[in-house]
Amino acid sequence: MRKAMKTAVWLLMTAAVLVHGGGYDMATAAIAKKHVFNALNYGAVGDDNTDNTRAFSACVKAVIEAGGGTMLLPDGVYRGRIIIPAVSKPLPSWITLEIAGQGEPPPVWGTIGSFPLQQNGTLIKCLVTSGAAVISASPPSDSLYGGFSAVYVVLRNLDVRTCDNPSISGVDLKNALQCRLENVFINTGVYNVQSAEPTHGTKGLITPACNNAALTILRNVGVTGYHTGIVVNEHTDGDNIILGSNLNGLEFAGAHHASRFGRVCAQRCRHDIVVTGRHGFTIHQLDIEISGPGQTDSNNQWQATAGNINDPNNLGIADVNYWVVEGNVGAVEKFTWNGGEGIRARRIGSAQPLKK
Repeated sequence: MRKAMKTAVWLLMTAAVLVHGGGYDMATAAIAKKHVFNALNYGAVGDDNTDNTRAFSACVKAVIEAGGGTMLLPDGVYRGRIIIPAVSKPLPSWITLEIAGQGEPPPVWGTIGSFPLQQNGTLIKCLVTSGAAVISASPPSDSLYGGFSAVYVVLRNLDVRTCDNPSISGVDLKNALQCRLENVFINTGVYNVQSAEPTHGTKGLITPACNNAALTILRNVGVTGYHTGIVVNEHTDGDNIILGSNLNGLEFAGAHHASRFGRVCAQRCRHDIVVTGRHGFTIHQLDIEISGPGQTDSNNQWQATAGNINDPNNLGIADVNYWVVEGNVGAVEKFTWNGGEGIRARRIGSAQPLKK
C-alpha cells in the first residue's frame, strides 16, 4: 500500500514537472491536475464501436470553460468527431486547447508491399461520408480577431483515421487562430500503396488561414491517402513531414507571410507540390520517391507521378532542394514541373538551380 502511494505521488510530481517545465510544488501539481481533462470522465469509450461525438464535445466544453487545458484520450479506438466550438468575445485573449493521446503512433507508410495499419495507441476514427472533418474548428460569429476562433489548437500523439477514398477531411483547422501538430498520423485506414484514388477533394490537414496572427507548427506529421495531403496557409513551419500516396502532397494557398519546411518526404504522390495562391516558401530537403517499373497496377496507377511541382499560374516564390529516387532503379535526376517560374529548384549537391 505504501509503495503504491509513493508511486502515485511520483507520477503526479512527474506530470507537474513535464507540464510546467520546472521544479515541483503542491500548487504546480494542483494546476496540472486541474487543467487535464480525461475524456473517459465525460463518457468517451475507446471500444471502436461507440459514437463519442457528444462525449468529446462535453470534454472540450469543459476545457474551454476552464480557460484552456488538455483533453486527454487514453489508448483506445474512439469513433466520432471532435468539433471545437468557436471561442470568441468576451474572452480577453485566445486560449490553448490541447488534444493528446498517450503515445506516438507508428506512421505506417511506404512504396511497396502490404502492411496493415495498427490499432495501437490513441485512434480517433470517423467513417461517415459527409459533414465536418474528424477534428475541426468552428468559425465564430463574433470573433476576437479577424473572423477567426480565438483558440490555439494543439494535437499530439494521435492517429486520425477516415476510410479509403475519404469523403470527409482529416483535420480542418482553417478557422482556428493558431495550431501545433506533433506526432500525428492522418490516414485512411489502409496502407498507402493499396489506397484507392481519392475522388472527393478532401484534405488530410488544413492549417489556420488567419493572415497576421496565424501560426502553424508541424512536427512529425504524416498524411496518406487524401486528395490533398496538407493545405499550407499563413506562417507555417514544418519538419519531418510524410506525404504518402496523395494526389497532391503540399498545397500552398495564398498567404502574405512565407512558410518554411525542413525535411519533407513525398512518396507516390501525383504532384508533390501544388501552388494555388501567391505564396513564398522554402523546402530545405524534399525527398521524393516515384514509382518505378512494375510498382503500380490497375488499382494504384493513379499514384504514378505526373509532375513534382504544379504551379500553372506561376504563383509560387520559392527555393526547393530536392532528391528523387525511382523505385527499383535508385537515385535519378528526374524532376518535372508545370509553370513555377518563380520557383528555384536545386538537386542536392548541385551548384546551380535547375533551369526550366
